[in-house]
Amino acid sequence: MNPATALATVLVDELLRCGMTDAVVAPGSRSAPLALAMHAAERAGRLRLHVRIDERSASFLGLGLAKRSGRPVALVCTSGTAAANFHPAVIEAHQSGVPLLVVTADRPPELRDTGANQTIDQVKLYGTAVRWSTEIGVPENRPGMVAYWRSLVSRAWGLAQAPVRGPVHLNAAFREPLVPDGDESWCEPLDGDAAGAWTRVRAATPGSVLHVPPTRRGVLVVGDGAVNVKRYVAAASMAGWPVLSEPNGNARYGDHALTSYHFLLGIPEFVERHRPEVVVTLGKPGLSRSLLSLLRRAEEHIVLAPDLANWPDPVRSATQVAPEVEIPVVAGDDAWLKSWRAADRAAAAAVDAVLDAVPEVSEPRLARDLVSVLPGGSLLFAAASMPIRDLDQVMRPRRGIRVMASRGASGIDGLISTAMGAALAHAGRSYALLGDLAFLHDQNGLVVGPHDPRPDLAIVVVNNQGGGIFSLLPQAALRDPFERVFGTPHRVDVESIAAAHGVPYRRLEAAGDLPKAIAGDGLRIVEARTDRDANAVLHGEMRKAAYAAVREVLDL
Repeated sequence: MNPATALATVLVDELLRCGMTDAVVAPGSRSAPLALAMHAAERAGRLRLHVRIDERSASFLGLGLAKRSGRPVALVCTSGTAAANFHPAVIEAHQSGVPLLVVTADRPPELRDTGANQTIDQVKLYGTAVRWSTEIGVPENRPGMVAYWRSLVSRAWGLAQAPVRGPVHLNAAFREPLVPDGDESWCEPLDGDAAGAWTRVRAATPGSVLHVPPTRRGVLVVGDGAVNVKRYVAAASMAGWPVLSEPNGNARYGDHALTSYHFLLGIPEFVERHRPEVVVTLGKPGLSRSLLSLLRRAEEHIVLAPDLANWPDPVRSATQVAPEVEIPVVAGDDAWLKSWRAADRAAAAAVDAVLDAVPEVSEPRLARDLVSVLPGGSLLFAAASMPIRDLDQVMRPRRGIRVMASRGASGIDGLISTAMGAALAHAGRSYALLGDLAFLHDQNGLVVGPHDPRPDLAIVVVNNQGGGIFSLLPQAALRDPFERVFGTPHRVDVESIAAAHGVPYRRLEAAGDLPKAIAGDGLRIVEARTDRDANAVLHGEMRKAAYAAVREVLDL
């Protein structure tokens, strides 16, 4: 099956699973895959298809259908000015709150801005008149496409209806061939969930609560930006579920919170034995690939999203999305939770032994120890690259601190200034854990005028002379270009920067000196010098020790 036919087949099928009953098509060449898929759906009795030769008339026909029925109606056209002729109806749908799914076929990127026939800029063509606009991307015959396409269509369907009804735009670029080629094979099954839409969206209406299926084999995952954390941690605990919280999810506390899930989920035998029946996600997870893999494997993945206009689903695995969920208390055998906790204790102890065996300052030990020695009520701001990941792997559960990170876009910029702003707004002690590149990127943030308030903030700088995270990625194997374009050593003296700005400075000489080094008041800098290569080796030893300990304790 050619990619254009595959995308069109899946897109139309997912719209039908979501609940589409009517579609309007204007004829054209580039939209042929979509028109043929809709024609096939009509012949199968799954769809009422309407064809109009004029795009403007077609779009207003769809507007009337959607306005009266209250259900989203799909509008399909070819590329070029055909898509522009939908615009008046899209504006009316926007102004009057009518749900439309506008699907515009397009030329592939290599034909744009070349003078190619019937090719215009269709990206975000309708501006602010749509609730959401996205480019699907040219379809490719590779695994993962079906989940992407179905998740995307489910999101578009949900956003056309919630939280405020209106039009949504999908721009679909197709390469030739545009008609079926007689080959029905594809690299993965094209089918979706027999139960209905790939992701079912529960509208935010009064009293609308999604009731989670009763089970002991559940997991609560908490990521960045999570809300109502205490409520859901308490509910998960009463249900006997483990809580897998990223540090900045601020749910890593209590008896059900785990330290070492990053390692546990990297062990195939553990994963196979601990496959959850349901996962409930709060916030946006993304620090650990192994955690994201857990979301893919869950039989039911429920995403809690107070804002139904934007829900996190980075691996396209969400089966349901709701603004509020209820996790039921289930009595019974607690073997599920005991097994998770036994493995977690074994892995954490093994990792601690590796870290404690090295007297020199190491990055993961620094992260672990920093959390443990912070006074109650403290704020810890972590850089979005290695510092927050080190915390994720080794931070023991504890109450009384708040962890923050700029994980919205996960950038390196402005982190000193962000930490200062957070510290000025925080009522207690504040600390920041930054890498050297993040520190250098925003050293101007240390410029504070004599009449401006200065934060009580200890900035702990992990100086490994470059981009430490790259030493843990495949790029590290490229020894010749690695140091120049990934390692990026800088040879900048952090102490001199502190002196230039009049900021007190200390050097952390030994791991055990951390409490003394961060002590004090006001703005201050603590430098911890580490070695990138040694850090990569240490991470490997941590992983090896954790895997061995878990396999032994669970007899895997």
